[in-house]
Amino acid sequence: MARVHRFPHLRQDAAASLVVFLVAVPLCLGVAVASGAPAELGLITGIVGGLVTGLLPGSSLQVSGPAAGLTVLVYQAVDSYGLPALGVIVLAAGLLQLAMGALRLGRWFRAMSLSVIEGMLAGIGLVLIAGQLYAAAGLEAPAGGVDKLLGLPGAAADALAGRETLASLAVAAGTVLVMVLWRRLPGPAGAVPGALAAVLLATAVTAAFALPVATVEVQGLFDSVRPPGTDTLGVLTDVGVLGTIVAFALIASAESLFSAAAVDRLHTGPRTRYNRELMAQGAGNTVCGLLGALPMTAVIVRSSANVQAGARTKASRVLHGVWLLLFAALLPSVLALIPLPALAGILIHAGWKLIPFRGLVTLWHGQRGEALVLVVTAVSIVAVNMFEGVLIGLALSVVKTAWESSKVKLEVTDKGAGPVQVHLSGNATFLRLPKILDTLESLPQDRPVELDLTALHHLDHACSTALSHWAERHSGTDTPPVRLTTR
Repeated sequence: MARVHRFPHLRQDAAASLVVFLVAVPLCLGVAVASGAPAELGLITGIVGGLVTGLLPGSSLQVSGPAAGLTVLVYQAVDSYGLPALGVIVLAAGLLQLAMGALRLGRWFRAMSLSVIEGMLAGIGLVLIAGQLYAAAGLEAPAGGVDKLLGLPGAAADALAGRETLASLAVAAGTVLVMVLWRRLPGPAGAVPGALAAVLLATAVTAAFALPVATVEVQGLFDSVRPPGTDTLGVLTDVGVLGTIVAFALIASAESLFSAAAVDRLHTGPRTRYNRELMAQGAGNTVCGLLGALPMTAVIVRSSANVQAGARTKASRVLHGVWLLLFAALLPSVLALIPLPALAGILIHAGWKLIPFRGLVTLWHGQRGEALVLVVTAVSIVAVNMFEGVLIGLALSVVKTAWESSKVKLEVTDKGAGPVQVHLSGNATFLRLPKILDTLESLPQDRPVELDLTALHHLDHACSTALSHWAERHSGTDTPPVRLTTR
């Protein structure tokens, strides 16, 4: 009788988990530092993403951890409310995700406009790049997105004027260059994750030449854990904090579920169960909040690396969390060698990849309305903030959809004698009312009118009322009557 293995794909999953671990380490550190938090908090979120979210049902192959897409929002939260409040915010966002999953709202995130999501990511990418350009030179970045962009010329002048800033900038530029060129290498070298190779080379060069650049500050894994105390719960009375919680929950959920849809297209295994995946993400963020760590989402870079490395089951993402835990617990001194400009370079590269240049060109040639939604969402995030920028994008998307769905065709037939015949077809809504009334009011006042509404698919209250009023005005004492034909 053949022996049945409990873990038949363990070898493939173990190998894939090592690849994901190597991809995750520099990203976890970079996202944490860019968020204004200790580097270890990024590793803690990655560990929770593997050991907690990784064990739960939902999506079998996607990997969760700290994401570049939330960096800007996390930085704003830490800057506004302080690092101790971050745990409370992430905890509340996780509980909100759990509630949404329990209410089976996961599938509704699939109905969100893709242009809004891409615009959100593009806006995040622009703010992330602008902020990390300052970090690449070892300079302090302004707070607002517009201020970051406007301050870049002055920052460039400052960076070129000092030896330390030039060295820092060179390390960051070298990191980006290595990441871009590394994947073109043939053979085994090209199989090493580019981000990891770039960080290792930057660390080696910085140490070998004693370059005057800042490195990661190490606090220790367990010293970085900061469970929220009762004194920090008071921030929940702040309206701004509540808005941040909603933004965390909605944006993290949308990014995770869109990532799940993308990962499902990469493999032929079990499909994602969206409500369960939303609850898994909520459970992970709840644990992250209890530990005072960064929020998590499913990350497409790590997830695609997991699939491409041959992962077959969720064991790969759980094992990647084990490797992160062992690295953070046993080799903390290694973190202190990593130059901060190298992490800035990694995030500049990540921010660039968030901007859908090809997709925008395709939309512009095919669906300019969708392209406009994408651009307006991105610009709004840069100009205002993440949450309000997404709301602006969603509102514009709704208006665009309403406008396009209210197409109405108006045909006027005038044979010179007898009544003027007017046929309306399509969807008559208030958005098309000016056009309809302009046409009707231009009809001859001394002729009877037959207004045929039987071909309309939809006639809203505003149009119905306006047409009735027009018919009454046209059918005056000295004017032939209007005959309305409806279903």
